[in-house]
Amino acid sequence: MKLYCLSGHPTLPCNVLKFKSTTIMLDCGLDMTSTLNFLPLPLVQSPRLSSLPGWSLKDGNAFLDKTELIDLSTVDVILISNYHCMMALPYITEHTGFTGTVYATEPTVQIGRLLMEELVNFIERVPKAQSASLWKNKDIQRLLPSPLKDAVEVSTWRRCYTMQEVNSALSKIQLVGYSQKIELFGAVQVTPLSSGYALGSSNWIIQSHYEKVSYVSGSSLLTTHPQPMDQASLKNSDVLVLTGLTQIPTANPDGMVGEFCSNLALTVRNGGNVLVPCYPSGVIYDLLECLYQYIDSAGLSSVPLYFISPVANSSLEFSQIFAEWLCHNKQSKVYLPEPPFPHAELIQTNKLKHYPSIHGDFSNDFRQPCVVFTGHPSLRFGDVVHFMELWGKSSLNTVIFTEPDFSYLEALAPYQPLAMKCIYCPIDTRLNFIQVSKLLKEVQPLHVVCPEQYTQPPPAQSHRMDLMIDCQPPAMSYRRAEVLALPFKRRYEKIEIMPELADSLVPMEIKPGISLATVSAVLHTKDNKHLLQPPPRPAQPTSGKKRKRVSDDVPDCKVLKPLLSGSIPVEQFVQTLEKHGFSDIKVEDTAKGHIVLLQEAETLIQIEEDSTHIICDNDEMLRVRLRDLVLKFLQKF
Repeated sequence: MKLYCLSGHPTLPCNVLKFKSTTIMLDCGLDMTSTLNFLPLPLVQSPRLSSLPGWSLKDGNAFLDKTELIDLSTVDVILISNYHCMMALPYITEHTGFTGTVYATEPTVQIGRLLMEELVNFIERVPKAQSASLWKNKDIQRLLPSPLKDAVEVSTWRRCYTMQEVNSALSKIQLVGYSQKIELFGAVQVTPLSSGYALGSSNWIIQSHYEKVSYVSGSSLLTTHPQPMDQASLKNSDVLVLTGLTQIPTANPDGMVGEFCSNLALTVRNGGNVLVPCYPSGVIYDLLECLYQYIDSAGLSSVPLYFISPVANSSLEFSQIFAEWLCHNKQSKVYLPEPPFPHAELIQTNKLKHYPSIHGDFSNDFRQPCVVFTGHPSLRFGDVVHFMELWGKSSLNTVIFTEPDFSYLEALAPYQPLAMKCIYCPIDTRLNFIQVSKLLKEVQPLHVVCPEQYTQPPPAQSHRMDLMIDCQPPAMSYRRAEVLALPFKRRYEKIEIMPELADSLVPMEIKPGISLATVSAVLHTKDNKHLLQPPPRPAQPTSGKKRKRVSDDVPDCKVLKPLLSGSIPVEQFVQTLEKHGFSDIKVEDTAKGHIVLLQEAETLIQIEEDSTHIICDNDEMLRVRLRDLVLKFLQKF
């Protein structure tokens, strides 16, 4: 069993597991941090940005895939854990010869579609007159300024996919539900479990009859809007692959939400605007819920909230219809009936308005001061670029970063000098190291496998030994472009036996409580399932010389000698030999047993724990006679 690591980003994993002749890809995250190397794509032409020499972003979306490590066309299935970990799916399904099946829950697919659709829309609505790719040549790249000259494997960076490729990739997905068991070629069974992180997010159990691998990616033990994490099903794992932990282990999500609300209120009271760069799904639901409870008590009920995204309407509606994927508290509201999320009431009272872009209706309705939620968190494309240019020159305004995926200092770099205030309130509800330690003690896997980054403290906090995975035995680590042999071997295989064959077995007790029976059968294997069938009856002779078809061939069934069990007591055996006329018998002890010498007959009988040998010179009648005497002390079955 081997694990191939194709991603260097622990929260955007892409691993391939080879297990029982099945090749399974675990997630296909898209690392987009390389976009920070590029200038923003403004929706409205910016004199400041257009006067600078720029690169085309369409050459800069990173898909860091080590394709020479493994042929991706050999992948049988892809298991998706959450919608953030499927953003590279079109690159794999449309460009590698992949012909397998993708498994994911319905909310993961629908919200993943929205994220991809938003990304494609952001890129395609700002077309470039020309694109450059010569800079990817290594000889030219080293002449570029940092960080481009230091970027790794820029030749593997890809243009953003199209909606046609997105639709084609999503058509290969098969929807699954929590605890649903899916057979893969009869070899292994995979089961998604609730991970508690996002709508439809899953951990996966990959098991055969005697081995169990758990894949834990992007999980949360906090009480937010998704179903709680299923921990019990992770118990008794041979190997637990752990990835997708929090990116900010020292920050408390509840504290960050409180800081978000207080900074937002302070800015609006002073007449400023608040910009929140965010994804169109996920944390935004929790932020809107907190604001719903906060704005009235803070006297901000007249301040408009704007959610601007090409998929804003779909995202808000989807969150209300996936009731069965929500926590129990929100599920119960559906039966009242009430909308599970309070942003429905915010929309009804016109406190929250959503728009596909800054054009059209938004231009007419826009009033300040206000709060704007929009994308992209990298500040490199999307409507957020326009608001950064619009509000950046005033110190009354504030940009609040809640997504931890991008360095906010690097994200702000192209907009400097910047007068607006910048607040960093990263909200990441995924497992921290304290929660991981508690989880591992409860589920007790035999082996833990995780990215290298989790086995040592962060470089900036090398003294914090609590910011790493601590378990016994120590976790096995992997890094990008590495192949890891998982530390256990398959020892057993399940074989079924046909009823008529089972009925013919006659067990014999060889020790108290232990019975054995010999089986003569044909082993039939198909689709990784094994079946013992009764041996074929001897073929009846047929007249004529009719040629037999290959399919008529059946295995020869030889008559097997009976198996023997038991031990030979030497003293009793010698007495038996004397009764049958043998004399001058001598017994010698050896390291493995005894040797009985019949000096008169020039014969040697070697008795060991698991075998008995009769050695005599060319006297077959004597050998057979001695053999029969030996068999009297043994059981046949």
